[in-house]
Amino acid sequence: MSKKTLLNSKDIEIILHRLACQLIENHNDFSNSVLIGLQPRGSYLANRLVALLKSDYNIKDLEFGLLDITFYRDDFRRRDEPLKATSTEIDFLIENKKVVIIDDVLFSGRSVRAALTALESYGRPENIELLVLIDRRFSRHLPIQPNYRGRQVDAINHERVIVSWKETNKKDAVYIEQK
Repeated sequence: MSKKTLLNSKDIEIILHRLACQLIENHNDFSNSVLIGLQPRGSYLANRLVALLKSDYNIKDLEFGLLDITFYRDDFRRRDEPLKATSTEIDFLIENKKVVIIDDVLFSGRSVRAALTALESYGRPENIELLVLIDRRFSRHLPIQPNYRGRQVDAINHERVIVSWKETNKKDAVYIEQK
């Protein structure tokens, strides 16, 4: 398998700042907005953005949660091994709020569809937006598009996009791997 670096740590840092600024443009002080990272992989991106918004852009009262979509997925019974659920950490209602769902890679759109279904348990939001680090635009199974994207990648189906975070893999990078 060959692996090509798509983004290095400096590229990711620049993208994080751009995404944070785009969020501020659309949500101002976040008084009626919430950020929700999808467990497990979207949580790293979401945590980074929240930390950046608080430290570098002085956003004070930011409601932030993590959502587990394991049992809302349409394929959770089709796997050879049982899926391992993570925790949902949402201690607020999303009723009439602007919700930003955050994930690392938008591939088929099925995770986002599952997240939309799972969010119904927390209220009816005013609107929902999607923020992703990587948008694989030629792989969609559902008509789902991001409002905010770090980088758009034209990877074909036998290529795999791998996001590496320093919290788990000791360095930030995004790779495209040939199967």
